[in-house]
Amino acid sequence: MMQEEKKPTVTLAEGIIILIVMMAIMSFCVIGLGISPEVPILTGIMLLVFWGRFKGFKWDDIDEGFVTGIKNGIVPLFIFLLIGSLIGVWIASGVIPSLMVFGFHLININWFLPSIFLVCALVGTFIGSAFTVISTLGIAFMGIGITMGMNPAMIAGAVISGAVFGDKSSPLSATVNLAAAVSGADLIAHIKNLMWSTIPAMIGSFIIFVFLNHSDGKANLANVDKTVNVLNSNFHISFLAIIPIALLLICAWSHIPTIPTLFINIIVSIGLMGIQDHKISLLKINDLITSGFVSKTGNKSVDLLLSRGGISSMMGTLALIMIALAFGGLLMHLGIIDAVVQPLTKHLNSDAKLIIAVIFTAIGVNVFVGEQFLSEILPANAFKKVFHQAGLAPVALSRAIEDGGTVINYLIPWGVAGAFISATLGVPASHFAPFLFLSILSPVFSILSAVTGIAIKHDKD
Repeated sequence: MMQEEKKPTVTLAEGIIILIVMMAIMSFCVIGLGISPEVPILTGIMLLVFWGRFKGFKWDDIDEGFVTGIKNGIVPLFIFLLIGSLIGVWIASGVIPSLMVFGFHLININWFLPSIFLVCALVGTFIGSAFTVISTLGIAFMGIGITMGMNPAMIAGAVISGAVFGDKSSPLSATVNLAAAVSGADLIAHIKNLMWSTIPAMIGSFIIFVFLNHSDGKANLANVDKTVNVLNSNFHISFLAIIPIALLLICAWSHIPTIPTLFINIIVSIGLMGIQDHKISLLKINDLITSGFVSKTGNKSVDLLLSRGGISSMMGTLALIMIALAFGGLLMHLGIIDAVVQPLTKHLNSDAKLIIAVIFTAIGVNVFVGEQFLSEILPANAFKKVFHQAGLAPVALSRAIEDGGTVINYLIPWGVAGAFISATLGVPASHFAPFLFLSILSPVFSILSAVTGIAIKHDKD
């Protein structure tokens, strides 16, 4: 029997050089030149492919890297398609316009940023999905804020920060469950321990949003009544719009997975459209699902905000995510990530060093791979054994990968979350990232906890 041919070994120096080159390409193109991430990532993939072949990897090994990377994102990619469809039918059925009208009356206009931050945090905790909050309430709040003349990037930052807090605090969250599972931690214990960094980050974010709301000056309310009149005249504004929102909560607390939840919501929203217009055709519904809703109110700002949704609106995002996943798959499958991470574990001889190393590793995976789940899985696999040997409890590891992995993905323009939000809210990630304070502060407080030793759990605790 022939022995299986061994794959080439990547050295630490090679791994570091490759990652530095890739980082330089991304930074120069995306930040320096201001171009979209697709071409820089494709350039990185091209270099990896030819380097891998030169290194001695077979073409099949390289192809397997693509498959491995993209395979991890199949379910999220399908969810994004459904969210695009949902946005289209939610606008057509009056759900999002109704939320905008209700929001004008319910949200504290004078404290708009901190109030929407808290609302998104509360709803996110119930639902357990930051993407769902951002793609529903987020669009409505963007409409309200822009109508008042506020900075779209600030509005997006408040919405996303609140949604991310809810996602981190909910036992229904996929990322929370994944972090606990890959770290070997109890779910409830993980959430409780996570609050040591998340609550301070929330308080800090709230204070900053209060200051920003004040420093932004008095909101321009001149267009509010005009916008409400436009919405009332062109859309079905009704309390029936609460039904799809309630369904999201019911499905979440019934532990119904995201895909069937979205299908249920799309069907119910189409039913609302049928109640409002008995003559609506299947062709019209098909166009809404595939191409989204096109607003024709005559008001430019309203038409710009509410002409969105549909499967087609997500195709650019899906293309970017697939490219990023393929890039991450190559980095993993060719052994580049392991080559850099594994040697570091030998020099981490304190709790603080271990925790900080996990946080920065998770951040690095987000930057180079751009996939939220992998930013949890890879550091957990790399450091789990070392944490156990150091006597650190599993919740110490799970909190570190949440604070460096889950929340940071929203800041990365080519990351799954960053790309999705840019497409959904219409604000580039490079614009809203400076205002995403919960994602920025979470790793800061986690590092402070590690350095001070406060709330660091050990196996014997």
